[in-house]
Amino acid sequence: MKNYVISRLVQLVPILVGITFLTFGMMQFTSDDAVDVMYEQAGSVSEEVKAAKRVELGLDQPFLVQYGRWLRGVATGDMGRSYISGKLIFETFADKLPATVELMLVSVLLTIFLAIPLGILAAVKQDSRIDDFIRAGTFVGNSLPNFFVGLLLIYFLALKMNLLPIIGHPEDWRSVVLPALTLTIAMGAKYTRQIRAVVLEELDKLYVMGARARGVKECTILAKSVLRSALIMMITLLVLSMGSLLGGTAIVETIFMWDGVGKMAVDAILTRDYPLIQAYVVWMSIIYVGMNLAADLAYHYLDPRVRYGGGES
Repeated sequence: MKNYVISRLVQLVPILVGITFLTFGMMQFTSDDAVDVMYEQAGSVSEEVKAAKRVELGLDQPFLVQYGRWLRGVATGDMGRSYISGKLIFETFADKLPATVELMLVSVLLTIFLAIPLGILAAVKQDSRIDDFIRAGTFVGNSLPNFFVGLLLIYFLALKMNLLPIIGHPEDWRSVVLPALTLTIAMGAKYTRQIRAVVLEELDKLYVMGARARGVKECTILAKSVLRSALIMMITLLVLSMGSLLGGTAIVETIFMWDGVGKMAVDAILTRDYPLIQAYVVWMSIIYVGMNLAADLAYHYLDPRVRYGGGES
């Protein structure tokens, strides 16, 4: 297991380095000059002042020199300062990340409580009216984009029924419900269908038929055998979803004014805050790569059939 983890980490290093190179390159070759962006709100600034600022920031140096200095700073936790606020990038992320983590945890918990029971129920009641109703609901949930679901929830739950606040407030726990529900509807629909498919596949296997022939209760078969196989797949999917949620769901956070990493990225793009955009892309890359590795390791550990090289039993 240790050798497997080390080999996977070694494979991920060039991927991360390649992503940082492309990210830095795209920011460097945009049509807008970084110093012009910094002084955009300051009115008329002489070219001498701008030139001095470029020298101070090292923007007058060759591209590879700038990239090497920036990569060295990222590796040591120094991602620079925001062009707009002047704050350290790391401090900005630290301020925004707790809100995103809170939204992620609530969304994942709601998805688990929704998808697992509905997926198992749909499989057990295959081709019944209950199954048809659940499949129709998951089809609709998969089809609707997040921004449309969010607007529907705002209209009915906030404006019509006046049950929940629209804009997120950290001190009010109810403000996380609408954005979390928006994310849960899409994730829950996808996972319900996946669990239904896995449970149906397991129910058709010979060991289930043998257990039924021996008189084992259906609930015991589901709980001790079938559900275990479904949970392996569910854990893998949830780990991957947690990666995307930790990166911040930009549309949902913007709609509900949820002050997380996703909304921060949208604001940075609108204001052309290049250091913040670069840091966000690096953050997303690390999260996705890390969560993919975690999902791979979880699947590797939970299912002996797919263990690396077949060397572990």
